[in-house]
Amino acid sequence: MSDDLLIGLAVVLLAGLFQGGFMLPSKWMSGWAWENYWLIFAAVAYLACPWLLALATIPNLLDVYRGATISSVVWVVLFGIGWGIGAVTFGLGVEAIGLSLGFAVILGVAATSGTLIPLLVHPPSNFTTSQGVVTAGSLAVMLLGVAVCSFAGRWKEGGASATRRFSYRLGLVICVLSGLLSSCGNLGFAFGEVIYRRAAGPGVPAHLTPNALWPLLTPPLFLCNAGYALYLLRRDRTGRNYRDARSARNTFFAILMGVLWMAGMALYGIGANRLGRLGPSLGWSILMSSMVLVANALGVLSGEWRSAPARAMRHLAAGLVLLLLAITGLGFANSLQQENGRPPSRGASAEEVRSHDPASPFDEPTLFNPLAPRKRSHWADQSGRDGAGAAES
Repeated sequence: MSDDLLIGLAVVLLAGLFQGGFMLPSKWMSGWAWENYWLIFAAVAYLACPWLLALATIPNLLDVYRGATISSVVWVVLFGIGWGIGAVTFGLGVEAIGLSLGFAVILGVAATSGTLIPLLVHPPSNFTTSQGVVTAGSLAVMLLGVAVCSFAGRWKEGGASATRRFSYRLGLVICVLSGLLSSCGNLGFAFGEVIYRRAAGPGVPAHLTPNALWPLLTPPLFLCNAGYALYLLRRDRTGRNYRDARSARNTFFAILMGVLWMAGMALYGIGANRLGRLGPSLGWSILMSSMVLVANALGVLSGEWRSAPARAMRHLAAGLVLLLLAITGLGFANSLQQENGRPPSRGASAEEVRSHDPASPFDEPTLFNPLAPRKRSHWADQSGRDGAGAAES
């Protein structure tokens, strides 16, 4: 494996650590309902952190947005809305069936759909049959691991906490729906590449350019999540909980959740960028698998499975082993892509990218690639062809 691939895999796995653990601080809160801390989390994770991160790392951020095509921005925002609805159901699903199992179901479904759709819509030109077989086999193992983890959690059906709003079965349905919608986050990242490539230039390392995309993708998440949280605060009259003596402590943990979430997504953007053309596909499924592993490990360590029968624990262990195998297989599939054809450098021109991969995001818009710009990108202009790019602008 190349150094770029190893670094990319390591960064994506680190992102999984942050993403898999961002819900843990909610276990240390008391006196608040779900909507109390979720409103604060949404403001930090989906609104404050993305803008602070982008403004700190992308000096020409507003110029990047001004030069983007309207259609590309609209599609990214639409994906963000789907992601936002998925985030709302994510919180409810985890509350209904628990941290470990909720992560397993939601992220298993999200990993599969978020991996396959970019591959089907935008396949690399040198994607081989062997890669397809390894990728499909790894996804199958991942789904089996998710199914085994789900089966391990069935013991909760009879012993569900009376404070939960949904039954275990309805919670599973919510989690599956959340997984499908949550994959919109990766779709927005994959098809929004045409926007964040414009951020590349002097003073902006290539691995930081994805930070330009988060302020477009995450505001719909904030609106969906904050809107639903405010609705619950009014309906259930839980706004009074903010007057609880433990509110300062709970607020700190809610803010910590938001910071952990954004740190994970930022690291994913960096890692996927280093994985090459398959980064938004295989990198996403690796992220999801590592999140399931981390979430289940934290669930066990925090006592969530303390009352589980021995058989359920064996099933959970088997499911986690399957997820580890899936991560290994996906990493191997991505290494085959590196061997088949090393992608051009991040400073390459649009023509070099297009010659390497005809399905590049710099091509003319098509039915299956609606986000490709009609005009030359700012990224291509930075490679020494400012005259032609300026004439088109």
